[in-house]
Amino acid sequence: MDDKTAYKANYRCHEPGITPDQVADSYTDMAQNYDEILSPERYRGPEIAADEVAARISEDKRRAVKVIDVAAGTGRVGLLLKDKGFSKIDALEPSKGMMALLKQTGVYTNTYSEFLGVGQNSVPKDTYDVLVIAGGMGEGHIPVKGIDDMIRITKSGGFVIIVMRKEYLDYVEEYKDKLIPYMDEMEKQGKWTKVELKTVHNYSFNKDGLVFTYKVV
Repeated sequence: MDDKTAYKANYRCHEPGITPDQVADSYTDMAQNYDEILSPERYRGPEIAADEVAARISEDKRRAVKVIDVAAGTGRVGLLLKDKGFSKIDALEPSKGMMALLKQTGVYTNTYSEFLGVGQNSVPKDTYDVLVIAGGMGEGHIPVKGIDDMIRITKSGGFVIIVMRKEYLDYVEEYKDKLIPYMDEMEKQGKWTKVELKTVHNYSFNKDGLVFTYKVV
């Protein structure tokens, strides 16, 4: 598959005005071909996310910490984390097609087939030492209010790591002039503290990405 075809296939999950349910259905439709469409050469989100988690947790603590992989997709982040010594990994993924594939990896202990930031969420509060998201941000994806759920289910002292395409802050209406201000407001309210915000090159289809790292208070 060439890059132009892959980009168009992925864009179906990011069309302007797409709803969360439509996003989930679109990912289900592309699930069987997802890892070909978004191969590591085109999309480095899982590798960047797993490296960031590993940078925050020392090797001697990795088997003990609890991690939740949000928007887990086919399970690439989980597999990479397992290779780095993490063993207590859960997944949240609203797409039924993706959920079926990630369960086949055998990496995840608990799985949640639901969204963040759209109402009631069944993931227990104060549960995880690390919450990581790679590719879960975009048009119709996790809304700004999803931050509330992220903070709620992460333990005090735990990390929230969000990896996303940088340009989404410029044209995704849900995030433009909203996402970073809300993150800052949560910090002002004492909900979490910013550890680092960095730009990574060649994140997805040769476009820059952002890695947000916060520590929950």
